[in-house]
Amino acid sequence: MIYANFKSPLGNLTAAAEGNGITGLWFEGQKYFPGNTNSWIYEPEHPVFIRLHQWLENYFKGNKDATLPDLQPKGTDFQKAVWKILLQIPYGTVTTYGEIAKKIAASRGQDTMSAQAVGGAVGHNPVSILIPCHRVVGTNGSLTGYAGGLDRKKALLQLEQEALARK
Repeated sequence: MIYANFKSPLGNLTAAAEGNGITGLWFEGQKYFPGNTNSWIYEPEHPVFIRLHQWLENYFKGNKDATLPDLQPKGTDFQKAVWKILLQIPYGTVTTYGEIAKKIAASRGQDTMSAQAVGGAVGHNPVSILIPCHRVVGTNGSLTGYAGGLDRKKALLQLEQEALARK
């Protein structure tokens, strides 16, 4: 595993990658930061991190059209299914845990799916910002459950709304 550190308007970030795919992107001090990082190798000049740096710069400037770097998050099949849905949430919009649960249920031929189970998968998304878990809100539109902190979730949503308003 290789890693690099980045500065962002919302705090320092650590990214991890294997090969040419990003496996993680975490805010400093956020929940679920991996515990066993002693064997990671610092390679900030690796092409995957150069591309990620460009993406992050574009994103924080309000460019919604930046192409994502290759993502290879580690998780269960269920988590990966949820994260795939997160990638489909349009820039500057939000959805609810319940709506994602309905999509997962439909894709599995089930009548229902637990919104709480979806919330667990969303919360354990290891690639924050790129897999936009910040775009998921509670049923009543409340800001809930962001491993990087609710202040950052609010700031990311505001950044996207402001970028859309300028265009």
